[in-house]
Parts: sequence; structure tokens; C-alpha cells
Amino acid sequence: MQKRRGISPVIATVIIVAVTIAVAIAVAFWMTGIVGLFTSAEKLEIVALYAGPRGGGWQINMTVRNTGTTPTSIDEIFLNGVPHTGCNNVNFPNLPIPLNPGNQTNISITINQNARCGTTTFTAGGSIEVKLHTTGGKEYPKLTVLP
Repeated sequence: MQKRRGISPVIATVIIVAVTIAVAIAVAFWMTGIVGLFTSAEKLEIVALYAGPRGGGWQINMTVRNTGTTPTSIDEIFLNGVPHTGCNNVNFPNLPIPLNPGNQTNISITINQNARCGTTTFTAGGSIEVKLHTTGGKEYPKLTVLP
């Protein structure tokens, strides 16, 4: 009869350690992918917002920058809580406005004489809240005063 021998304990230990390291590396790469999915974030920043007189009304100019890590689009603009479709004699830009990470855009809103948004009638010295709504469901408000 032949004497059967297994592998030596040193070789067995080396194989177990190698398999453990390979599994740990695979899990680390997998977790990095999952963390990357959850760390992408939408974030807009209204860099500048100012209003100036224009032909008996006002021109609101704003600069918006996407400081997040994911592309987004501005799909609604609110004035004092009223969506752009509820405003009369106010000219808005065409929506949606796409913004890639790191990019910025200028948005102009013209408020003509006798303009109304919901129950708000715009007057000189009155404050106006401009709120941007994105396709990601977030809102970014900013306040200015009409001169």
C-alpha cells in the first residue's frame, strides 16, 4: 500500500492567505463602485442674482453654476412661490435648462409693467423670491429686491 500525503501546513496557509487577499480586493472594488453611486450629488449654486429697471418693468438676471457631480436640468422657475406658468406679463427662458457639472449659465427674467404672479403684483422696493426647481427634485431659492 502506498502512503498518502496531503499538502504541508505551510503551503495550505499560503493558499488560504492568497484566497483571502483576492476576496478582500474583489470586495474593495465592489464597495468602491457602490460608494461611487451614492456619492454623486446634485448641487446648484446661484452665484449672482440682481434686478434692474427695464422699460417700466424689471429685468432679473442670475448666474447659476452646477457645483455638483451629476448633470441636471432646471425644469421650473418659481417667482414668490408661483410657477412660471402662473405668471402674466413675465417672460421666462425656455425650459428645461440643462447644466453639466462645472458649467454655469445666465438666466434672464423680464417682468413687464402690470405683471402678476398669482396674487403678487410687482412694485418697486418689493422683494421677490426666485426659486429654481431641478429634475432631481431639489429647489434652490434666492431673494432679491426690485429697484
